[in-house]
Amino acid sequence: MHSVERGQVVLEARGISKRFGEVVANDRIDLQLRAGEIHAVLGENGAGKTTLMRILFGELQPDEGEIFFQGQRVRFHSPRDAIQLGIGMVHQERKLIPAHTVVENIILGHPDTGTVLDLSRAEHRIAALCERYGFRLPLQAKVWQLSEGEKQIVEILKALYHGARVLIMDEPTSVLSPPEVERLLHSLRTMASEDLAVIPFITHKLPVVLEHSDRVTILRRGRVVAELETKQATEQSLASAMVGREVTLQVERIEVPIGEPVLTVDDLWARDDRGVLAVQGVSFEVRAGEILGIAGVAGNGQEILSDALAGLRPVERGRVRLAGVDITRVPVLQRWKLGLGYIPTERRDVGSIPDFSLVDNVLLNYYSEPAFSRRGVLAASEARALTGQLLREYSVVAAGPEAPARSLSGGNLQKVIVGRVLSRRPRLLIAALPTHGLDVGAAEFIHRKLLEAKRAGTGIILISEDLDEVLMLSDRVAAIYEGQFTGIVPAAEASKELIGEMMAGLRRGRL
Repeated sequence: MHSVERGQVVLEARGISKRFGEVVANDRIDLQLRAGEIHAVLGENGAGKTTLMRILFGELQPDEGEIFFQGQRVRFHSPRDAIQLGIGMVHQERKLIPAHTVVENIILGHPDTGTVLDLSRAEHRIAALCERYGFRLPLQAKVWQLSEGEKQIVEILKALYHGARVLIMDEPTSVLSPPEVERLLHSLRTMASEDLAVIPFITHKLPVVLEHSDRVTILRRGRVVAELETKQATEQSLASAMVGREVTLQVERIEVPIGEPVLTVDDLWARDDRGVLAVQGVSFEVRAGEILGIAGVAGNGQEILSDALAGLRPVERGRVRLAGVDITRVPVLQRWKLGLGYIPTERRDVGSIPDFSLVDNVLLNYYSEPAFSRRGVLAASEARALTGQLLREYSVVAAGPEAPARSLSGGNLQKVIVGRVLSRRPRLLIAALPTHGLDVGAAEFIHRKLLEAKRAGTGIILISEDLDEVLMLSDRVAAIYEGQFTGIVPAAEASKELIGEMMAGLRRGRL
């Protein structure tokens, strides 16, 4: 890649269109990426961002339009062509090998690797990149041992090691804790100061966009609907342009009568996949019509806790009671029948079966019900009718009930999962990261559905790494740190500063 000057157009898309059958994912999109700037691309889930990103990286070829790199028309037949020109991409879904070390993952596929690996030399180069951009990373650790934030840094370092001068990032802040977000954004600004072009594709972190980007392009239904300098925008104007209507960024918490306990947890201990005690002596209760928010930085035991409560992970010791019934050792199906609903963290790996139709995915929560299973035979027409009803009620954009789950955007798939669970009217709902990675419109919709369930008397455990979300919706807030609750605070007493300190283990409140 030739040297460029700040402000020079490095990568340009002109009239890019891409169709998948009858679906138009990109419709004559123009986009200019300049050296030395952070250019945010916003849009709802399904707006066409990922398709455009994959075209710019050579994973897909456009049906129409042209791509120019430093003024020269180019055609990418594969990502290798883009990488050789100096374009790197960091996917939201990691492209790493868990059993290999950080160094091994970074150098994998590099043309200079040769037949004999010089790991020492490679590690020295990678350490220099870490120092240059302020990354802290154990280079000899196996990838499976890393946090999600550290895995993202590995992806960034891999792109930089391969010579990237244009860095495309898919939802770069969606899996990070607040401190990790700040460190990443500082590093991205350092890259931009060295005349890299940084393009974060973002759906819902609008404050991050306003504070840290230079320009914004907004996509809606596959088209560019706005392009402007960030200083001309507001959070509300960006959200409205993304969705095409006024969006309520703050959903007002509703007050309903709080009923009897629906869940009681006493001295719960549970291990993670490595055999480490990740939940240690947690006790709490959730009442009917109450939302208990659990706030914590990723990796502090909240996912292990939710799996243990849902029956997906054994309990080391302690007791769990649902509506007075001891369910500590009860199978998952029996927990459903007693009224437990679970929205898991991983919507594609745990919450759905990607190659199954939407009908079959909805049946995952209904297959044992007499109305949908007669003498071992599934009632196809009833299942299809229920799925169609959920698609309409939850405004799911899909080809129809028979569409495979993998064909849906993340936001639309999450709506299907939430609808499938809430349609059973659970006594207790465990909602683990329910709006993770969703755009502002989809997040607003999910928030309203949670409040509707609360109004109907469902007790809700809301597990979230988004402190604003927890404070906005919860009646009480519990902070989790290293597998323990550091306090449970009524909403009226909760503040960002207090809960943030409790999440970091710097302060303890009453339990």
